[in-house]
Amino acid sequence: MPETTRESPRPKILWLARLEYHLHAWRERRARARGLTPSVTPFPSYGGSGWVRVLGRVLIVPPMPQRNPGEYSSVRGWRSFASVPIGYAQVTVTIGDVTHEVVSDRGGVIDAVLPATLDAGWQTFTMSVEDSDPVESRTFIVDEDIRFGVVSDVDDTVMVTALPRPLLAAWNSFIVDEHARQPVAGMAVLLERVVRDNPGSPVVYLSTGAWNIAPTLVRFLRRHLFPSGAMLLTDWGPTHDRWFRSGREHKADNLRRLAREFPDVRWLLIGDDGQHDDELYTRFTSEHPENVVGVAIRRLSPAEAVLAGGRTAVNDHSAAGIPWVTDNDGAGLLERLEEAGVLDD
Repeated sequence: MPETTRESPRPKILWLARLEYHLHAWRERRARARGLTPSVTPFPSYGGSGWVRVLGRVLIVPPMPQRNPGEYSSVRGWRSFASVPIGYAQVTVTIGDVTHEVVSDRGGVIDAVLPATLDAGWQTFTMSVEDSDPVESRTFIVDEDIRFGVVSDVDDTVMVTALPRPLLAAWNSFIVDEHARQPVAGMAVLLERVVRDNPGSPVVYLSTGAWNIAPTLVRFLRRHLFPSGAMLLTDWGPTHDRWFRSGREHKADNLRRLAREFPDVRWLLIGDDGQHDDELYTRFTSEHPENVVGVAIRRLSPAEAVLAGGRTAVNDHSAAGIPWVTDNDGAGLLERLEEAGVLDD
C-alpha cells in the first residue's frame, strides 16, 4: 500500500510559519466564541487495489449570505479564503464498515492513505470531525487492469486564469465571481474524448492552486462538462524553511508519487507552456518513460504569454522517445494526439 504523506518533524521552523499558525489559532478561538464549529470539506481523491488516498480539509466555514430562500448570492473568490483552517484536528473516516482516525496537518489539510476494499470506479466514504455530521467524499478506484491515465494541469490549461502574474492571480482568486471564469476552448471535449476512448482510466487534475479553491474548481469543471477527476492542489502558506511552498516541487512530487502508486499505468500529461509544465513533463518523461504515453502542451496566445510572464517551452523532447504535441486549444491538441497515434482517429 502506498505510503501516507506526513509532515516530517523539523528542528527549525520559519518564523513566518509560526506566525501563520498563531494567526489561525487566534481566528479559531474567535470563530468558536461565536458558536461556529468545524466541519470537513472533502476533495475528490483516488485509490487502488486495497487502498485509498483520503483528501480533505478541516475548516470553520463562515455562513453564506442568502438573497432569497434557497438561493445563494454569487460566490466571489475571497469567500474561499475566509474559512478558518483547523490544524491537527482528529478526523473520523469511515470506509465501508471500517472506521479510521486521521489527523489533519497544521493547515487543516487531510492527506492520508488508508486500507480499503472498494470496487473499481467512483466510490464514496464519509468523514467527520468533532460532533459534525458526516460528509460524503468521492474517490476513484483504479482497477488493476487499467494501463492508461490522464494528468491535467488546470490554470491556463482547462481554465483561463493568467495565474502566474501575482496581481492577476489575486484578482482571479479573490475577486472574480466563479461564474465569470472561462474554460479553455476545446479542452472539455478533448478530456471527455480521452476518457470515453479509455474506459476506467483515472483523471487527475494537478494544479499549483490553493486547496481553498477546490470546491470552486469542482463546480467549474462540472458546469463546463469536464470529466470528474481527483484534485491535487497545494497550500500557499509558508513551510518550515521557506516563505511559500514551491508549486513546481508540488507537481513534480505528485507525478513521481503517481508513478510509484501505479507502476503499470502510462499517463497522458496535459499542460501549457506558461507555468513550467513543459519543463516538468520533460524531466518526468526522461526519468519515467515507461509511465508516459504522451504529452500535450497548449500554446498560450501572445497576450496570455505576456500575462504569464513569458513561455517556458523546452525545444528538445527526443530523449525519452515519447509522443509530444502542441497546439493552441483542445481541438488542435486532439488532432495532434490522433496524428501521433496516442488516440485513435
